[in-house]
Amino acid sequence: MTSQRTLNRLFTLHSWAGIVTGLLMFIVCFSGAVVVFKHEIDLWANPSLAQLPRTEKPAPLDAVLTQLHTRYPGATVESIALPDAVNPSYFAFVRERGAPANTRTKVALRSDTGTVVGPVDSQLGQYLRMLHVFLFFGPRWIVGFLGVAMLVLIATGIVIHRKILAELFTQRWGRSFRVVMSDLHKSAGIWGLGFHILIAATGAWMGLAPLFEQSYKYLATGTPAAAAPKPARKAAAEATEPVRMQSLDALHATAQHAVPGLQVRYVSMRRWGTETAEAGFTGNLSGHLASTARVDIDAATGATKKVHDPRTAGFWSLVNGLMEPLHFGDFGGLALKWLYFFLGMTPAFLSISGTLIWLDARQQRQQLPREAGAALPGSTTAAG
Repeated sequence: MTSQRTLNRLFTLHSWAGIVTGLLMFIVCFSGAVVVFKHEIDLWANPSLAQLPRTEKPAPLDAVLTQLHTRYPGATVESIALPDAVNPSYFAFVRERGAPANTRTKVALRSDTGTVVGPVDSQLGQYLRMLHVFLFFGPRWIVGFLGVAMLVLIATGIVIHRKILAELFTQRWGRSFRVVMSDLHKSAGIWGLGFHILIAATGAWMGLAPLFEQSYKYLATGTPAAAAPKPARKAAAEATEPVRMQSLDALHATAQHAVPGLQVRYVSMRRWGTETAEAGFTGNLSGHLASTARVDIDAATGATKKVHDPRTAGFWSLVNGLMEPLHFGDFGGLALKWLYFFLGMTPAFLSISGTLIWLDARQQRQQLPREAGAALPGSTTAAG
């Protein structure tokens, strides 16, 4: 049996954890609920793309790359997104000649011919994802700590509201604002409890696991995990000499052979046209929930350099591969997305309702001394 003193301390911790993180929690939870429809939002924001033809056999990647180089001569094609169940088009991120290093142009291409349609007018879905994952400009570990805070709020809330089953259907509509809001707050927290734990745990993992991994490798080896040996620089004449690249479609086939069942979603191209060029193929696994399977291939020789298959890379790699689909709900079609959307709105509501309850309680505590002072004998005469 938890003592009343412990309950009071947990209630204080619950209240202040909610108040301190309330605004950021609302932003992250609201944007996360909406971002499950990222691809649908991008199509809605670019209605012309939704009218493009969909084909069962998309144009070859080599044709897409050729069209991009023809349309944007001298530009660097950094990545290509393949058509999927929602988006009927190819998309490419291009850094045009003379553009700042951090400026990319998102270009749409027809899936049937690979013909360039033009720059995408709006990236609203991507902006929402950046808001949810990075709060636009912050490192991802900030959102990871919000996931930890959410777990603290869940744990303290469970202990505080010990009569969970009795409160499942408790809603006193005729009472004060604070009572009504408190009942709604508890009901939303109880009904969405399993989902909230899932979202908080996966969000905390994706935000903090890379930070802990980098810290561990730094302590173990004395060098940052991100540090990697850079390819030796060639002389200026050699560096500008173009190198023939392997067929992008052939490299795609190599990646699918290296990881059976790989459904490539993105192709990244690094140092394209040089001896150290690489092509990275990232995607999902057919018939498996784990995501982020990846194959890196030497684009000049066609040799496979690195393979990451969550199914065979070990337990923790498999767990890490499950985090993103479980967090974003992009593995079960439109019905699951709607379920994630509605359940995802509940923690956003909890952050608002909890803040309102705290403010109302604070206002009532401030009113009590004034009311007590006004009720003292002779207070009216003294005031006069």
